[in-house]
Amino acid sequence: MLKMRAKLLSVGLLLAAFLLPLNAANAAQVGSASWYALHSITASGERMNPSALTAAHRSLPFGTQVRVKNLRNGRSVVVRINDRGPFTGGRIIDLSKAAAAKLGMISAGTAKVSVTRLN
Repeated sequence: MLKMRAKLLSVGLLLAAFLLPLNAANAAQVGSASWYALHSITASGERMNPSALTAAHRSLPFGTQVRVKNLRNGRSVVVRINDRGPFTGGRIIDLSKAAAAKLGMISAGTAKVSVTRLN
């Protein structure tokens, strides 16, 4: 009986692994985004440029490009990660002012977004 359960569990795990997306590392995160427009030095060492299409993320490597989609209006933008953050609970990405403008979220300040890694 124990061997049968072990075999069923093994088959179940193999089936689950087979059905998972092959590119799970690129699966979208969904959460809240905010924006900022400082002229300070970013965590990557470059000066923050509010006119550039950049963003801060807690863990993605610097230079990673992600597509950020505003789930309220369908607009999207590709940004490059060059900073760390956000450091406010519930938020998954901080965008430059230019990126936030392309998403139509300047006046609201925050938006529900999906973030998909491109590289």
